[in-house]
Amino acid sequence: MNRPKLITTCLAATLAAVACQQSPNSGGTSRGLKDALKDKFMIGVALNESQASDTDSLANALVPLHFNSIVAENCMKCEVIHPEENTFDFTKADEFIAYGEKHNMFIIGHCLIWHSQCAPWFFTDSTGHDVSAEVLRQRMQRHISTIVSRYKGRVKGWDVVNEAVESDGSFRKSKFYEILGKDYIELAFRYAHEADPDAELYINDYSMHEPGRRTTTANLVDSLRKAGVRIDAVGMQGHMGIDYPSVADFEKSIETFAATGAKVMVTEWDMSILPTVHKSANISDKAELKPELDPYKTGLTDSISNVWNRRMNNFMQLFVKHADCITRVTAWGLTDKDSWKNDYPVEGRTDYPLLFDRSGKPKPFVKDMLEQ
Repeated sequence: MNRPKLITTCLAATLAAVACQQSPNSGGTSRGLKDALKDKFMIGVALNESQASDTDSLANALVPLHFNSIVAENCMKCEVIHPEENTFDFTKADEFIAYGEKHNMFIIGHCLIWHSQCAPWFFTDSTGHDVSAEVLRQRMQRHISTIVSRYKGRVKGWDVVNEAVESDGSFRKSKFYEILGKDYIELAFRYAHEADPDAELYINDYSMHEPGRRTTTANLVDSLRKAGVRIDAVGMQGHMGIDYPSVADFEKSIETFAATGAKVMVTEWDMSILPTVHKSANISDKAELKPELDPYKTGLTDSISNVWNRRMNNFMQLFVKHADCITRVTAWGLTDKDSWKNDYPVEGRTDYPLLFDRSGKPKPFVKDMLEQ
């Protein structure tokens, strides 16, 4: 008869213990990552739909304690929020915004223009052929204006254009590029600024340590800013592996982007401990599951965990070193069980790429930061 009550009580106690990471220097009060980094930059996290709906107990214990910024993982992408030409579905996005406002977060909208996870109708006419340049411009403007205007003054920053440049420095041959050329990038930023003149606007891409992507992105940002286009920051997606990128290469890109006058943000930070298959974050890249590609199914050894934590700490120290130009660091997921890396690029693997383990406990390098 009393068992359900006991289970509920124990669960509440467990979540309270997770939420209250005690610091010896905090006088017994709860201390989160946002406190440890308060003089450096914002620390953010990507939320999935369950977490943003305010129904995930573990998220509700961890997110308000440790983070002061959130970004939408999927609910604001085109295929979700604008599935048909004359249909907008703001259900999940509204929940995400409400969650951020409830917890006084700096809210990031992700993302307005991206070739992937774009609703199929966006580029074609009724016959299935590519639309004209004029029609695509109209569709882009309506899409951006409708979404940004709805959350005007509430979403503080937008990933306006996502993954526009290839690793060799060429522009990605997406439908946006094929129909409009690289002008689609400028158009997207202008449409977003018109819809909310006060919102920060970002360009975002992965593998930003690669010389080709670094150079083209920096040149693009520099030229657009000089032309009066608002671009507040370059988002460096921090999807890393245990063997890439080097700290030196990542630092060179931070310095290169900062030289444009824009701020720098580490927007999607995670680090896989698993054997590297593809050194990218292109979600269309997939590989077959083999036992040797999933060596830590039952957990990490202490030695492997130490390697991962040292490397993550090295990058965190790099971010702190450049806190004069880095304004936000955002983890792409809350706990290891939430990470997309468990299924990318090999479905079914068990990875350990985030700041908190599957039970919500901080990784050793995070714990050290909390105890300083």
